[in-house]
Amino acid sequence: MRYIYSIIKADYLQRTRSYSFLITLAITIYGAYSFVPPPTASYTTLSMVGYKGVFNAAWVGYVSAMMTAIMLSLYGFFLINSGIKKDIDTEVGLIIATTPITNFGYLLSKLFSNFLVLLTIAAITFVVSIAMFFVRSSGYPFIIGDFIAPYIFFALPALFTISALAIVAEVFLGRKNILQYILFIFLFGIIMANVNGQKNNTVAVFIDPFGVRVMTNSIKDKVNTQFHENIKDVSLGFVFGAKHAFKTFEWNGVSWTGIFFLSRLLWICIAFGIVYFSSFFFHRFDFKQSVSKKNKVSASADLTQVLRSAPVSINLASLPPVVADYAIFPFIKIELLLLIRKGPKWFWFINGGLGLSMLFVPLNIAHAYLLPVLLFLQVTRWSDLATKEKTNRLHYFTYSSYKPLQRMLPAQLLAGIIMSIVLTLPVLLRYLIAANFYSIINIINGAVFIVLLAVCLGILSGGKKLYEIIFFMLTYAVIEKIPPADYLGGMQHDSHLGFITIVLALNIFLGAVSFAVRSYQVRHL
Repeated sequence: MRYIYSIIKADYLQRTRSYSFLITLAITIYGAYSFVPPPTASYTTLSMVGYKGVFNAAWVGYVSAMMTAIMLSLYGFFLINSGIKKDIDTEVGLIIATTPITNFGYLLSKLFSNFLVLLTIAAITFVVSIAMFFVRSSGYPFIIGDFIAPYIFFALPALFTISALAIVAEVFLGRKNILQYILFIFLFGIIMANVNGQKNNTVAVFIDPFGVRVMTNSIKDKVNTQFHENIKDVSLGFVFGAKHAFKTFEWNGVSWTGIFFLSRLLWICIAFGIVYFSSFFFHRFDFKQSVSKKNKVSASADLTQVLRSAPVSINLASLPPVVADYAIFPFIKIELLLLIRKGPKWFWFINGGLGLSMLFVPLNIAHAYLLPVLLFLQVTRWSDLATKEKTNRLHYFTYSSYKPLQRMLPAQLLAGIIMSIVLTLPVLLRYLIAANFYSIINIINGAVFIVLLAVCLGILSGGKKLYEIIFFMLTYAVIEKIPPADYLGGMQHDSHLGFITIVLALNIFLGAVSFAVRSYQVRHL
């Protein structure tokens, strides 16, 4: 138990002191503020046709808790799924492997540290939701139970389950981050689809780690009973373009049942169970490659032959002359090769399939959905574009090389931009045929933006986790049609020139910050 507590404490303190945690916390606080929109807002977070709940304690508390459970589970996975990897990179795992702690004990400590990180963010959201009640509500009594109960029964089991899934993903998929992300998003989509489409209410309660069905059913029953309606669908999430003409009703919360409590306990038990199952497959930081005796003998013979044939002294005159090349093009070539060769080769078949499909699907679908997904699938390639030298401890050499600001950093930027524009070529060609130059400029602007964002956040944070989280949230917002996140210009905007100017200004700002911070790092190595 002593080892488990020490690992939890150290891991929690290390994570909560990172830039990615602070940025995620800031975004979550803003999200908690947005979960309860004002009456004049152009969006809503819980939508029913023609109806809207009054902002009493139950409505504010339950909606905030449910949105926290869903949204924090969605992007929280990207924040916490590198606990084991960090121990590998820092070689702390080698020390842990020599201690008496069991595999299950180690994974259990990571589970609780993951949960505590997400719980810290949820606790801040809880406080903000109470503050929003006093800001948004008028004339309704404050009932603390309407805030505590939904956070306990909705958010906590969901976040605990996500913490366990992050452990399982690391154990079975190791360093294949992009595969972890894809499978998690796929699983998340299945859960939400089953919850929304399940007809058997009892089954829906048990397969729903977020408790969505219990809350939406209670709201539907209230509206259908009070207004003699037959509403079947309740949308939970950010819905823009909401109408302001609503009939209001007062909803006082969920009527808790024993089945619901049992489902919450079941998800917690599932979380413990999958972590325990994973412990049988945990590598315990042993990465030795088995080498056959034949290979060892062959390697030894080759080494002996090389040593025998090695010259006694080196004749400098026979060596080719050293020719200095200070051009930037070799750097661009090397960076492009590193980007292309990063990750498994078979993944390029997925990229190629998506690129090919963008030639045949309707152009608006290719621009609004397939293109953002294709660009996000390259997140692990771009995330360490400007940080791999520091990660591999080579920055002492690269920062002291000849003109690193004029050669290396521009080469990394150009390589990333070339790759991103090549990926967008199917859509660009279709817009070129249609002579839609406005969309072409938007896509090129967006392709440059995501690369500059990767470089800027990587240089500022010193790692790739922050960019991966923000890029995922940005992609999710684009697919959900949230206008402020439309970096590719796939939605309608009031002013074409104004939108292009905003994205271009962001690109200039990100580039300036990247060069300024890298210049400081080079001078203060």
